Amino acid sequence: MSEARIAERVARESYGRLLALLAARTRDVAAAEDALAEAFAAALKAWPHTGAPDNPEAWLFAAAKRKLIDSARRAKTAALGEAEIVRGIEELEAEMSAEKAPDHRLGLMFACAHPAIDENVRTPLMLQAVLGFSAERIAAAFLVEPAAMGQRLVRAKKKIRDAGVGFDVPPAEEWAERFDAVLDAIYAAYGVGWSDPLGADPERRGLAEEAIWLGRVLAAQLPDEPEVLGLLALMHHLEARRVARRGADGRYVPLTEQDVALWRHDEIVEAERLLHAAARMGRIGRYQLEGAIQSAHAARAFERETDWDAVVTLYEALAQLTGSPVAHLNVAAATARRDGAAQALTALGALVERFPALQSYQPYWALRADLCAKLGRVDDARAAYDEAIARERDAAVIRFLSEQRKSLA
Repeated sequence: MSEARIAERVARESYGRLLALLAARTRDVAAAEDALAEAFAAALKAWPHTGAPDNPEAWLFAAAKRKLIDSARRAKTAALGEAEIVRGIEELEAEMSAEKAPDHRLGLMFACAHPAIDENVRTPLMLQAVLGFSAERIAAAFLVEPAAMGQRLVRAKKKIRDAGVGFDVPPAEEWAERFDAVLDAIYAAYGVGWSDPLGADPERRGLAEEAIWLGRVLAAQLPDEPEVLGLLALMHHLEARRVARRGADGRYVPLTEQDVALWRHDEIVEAERLLHAAARMGRIGRYQLEGAIQSAHAARAFERETDWDAVVTLYEALAQLTGSPVAHLNVAAATARRDGAAQALTALGALVERFPALQSYQPYWALRADLCAKLGRVDDARAAYDEAIARERDAAVIRFLSEQRKSLA
């Protein structure tokens, strides 16, 4: 393996671990990033001539440590003196040289999800801090101007430093809020990758895979947390159907019409293993329920039909647990499959009175259009399709909705 490939592998596997280690004492993520970037640049320059060291991670840590200390000396930080920074780095060096160096990535994830950090920047911050994504790549994936994303990330790192946000796992009274934010940030990263089913966008391509990797890191550090396994199971189930979501010509294929032969059975098997492991812990949560819903859909690959009764029951449990209008909407959609369009349309009417904001949500109008079409209410179906099309950005979905509208008698 070439030295460049070794550096690339170490970057992939160790970037977040090294960054968390370097920033754990100084709480200055930006300074740690700069030091680590210089260390990687030095490695790419030196290793082709000297050969890669036996322990590339330790080499990079030592190089970054020197850069960080030099930076502290130049900055002459008032609040955190040079001597304290040096002492902290020396303590970390001792930890690094131990047989099993500590892994602070979990603390780094919790720092990125701290309540002091704006909710909209938690996922981008985690992608940059733990995975080393550039601000430009994150901006492109999240459809934000690079300069704006760069500013958000800089402000977030400054907030961590100035607020003294720790890199330790929070105490019990703060655990629930912060833990949920970490899971949500990982799932949001997966969602960005999931929204590019063909993998045609280079900025979003691979983001789903990276989110799953982050989930595995979290599961390795929190093996007794069933919601981590539930989140991983959910992502694996969705990933199993990635290819089937689009036809050969790029057209959108609804879940119920997908060719199950295209579903990846290895992903389904892994998802089921994770769900069963989570269930044995006896603490149900949102992600386990969402994973179980996808599991019920996946049963079609083996039993040739979906257990809609199970899907309705699971969505009802999810709606009760989260109070989410989207979960309630999915109850109505599943009810249509189980009990028919008339009953579902009645439920949909009651739902939109309870949650008026659903009228700005494309899936609400798409569901209403489908139910009206099934009941022969053609004019209502056309109007609902128009509303759905107006709220959709995915060209393949717009094409699908437009074809459905044209097919109305």
